[in-house]
Amino acid sequence: MSEPVFGVGDASFRAAGGKPGIERLVDDFYRIMDESDVAPNVRCLYPQDLAESRERLASFLCGWLGGPRYYAEKYGSISVPLFHRSWSIGERESREWLACMDQAIARQPYSKAFADYLLAQLCVPALRIVQANPQQQADR
Repeated sequence: MSEPVFGVGDASFRAAGGKPGIERLVDDFYRIMDESDVAPNVRCLYPQDLAESRERLASFLCGWLGGPRYYAEKYGSISVPLFHRSWSIGERESREWLACMDQAIARQPYSKAFADYLLAQLCVPALRIVQANPQQQADR
């Protein structure tokens, strides 16, 4: 059986395991961020209690991956780069965030094709966040 075409319809959402699969991914992501030393600079950008961060990221990823738009329903529309402008996020923080996500993706029962696709897709907004950060632009 061939892989679905990720990024078309809800194929990515389904490949991620739907809402329960995305919630597992997000739980692992924040667990890695909390328990490992891979992301000290990005972890300090989050509140101590990660419950709301977990809910927001899982809701966002559901819609971003072609599933129900829970984030928009609860919080309204979002521009990911503009939303993150209130924090000083540079290449180091972006790399740390992606390293946590890479490890979290590796813990999921995803096909290699979907795991690779998902990480590559997450690199796009991570780069845009860095590019949109006024402090980082001033430092160049």
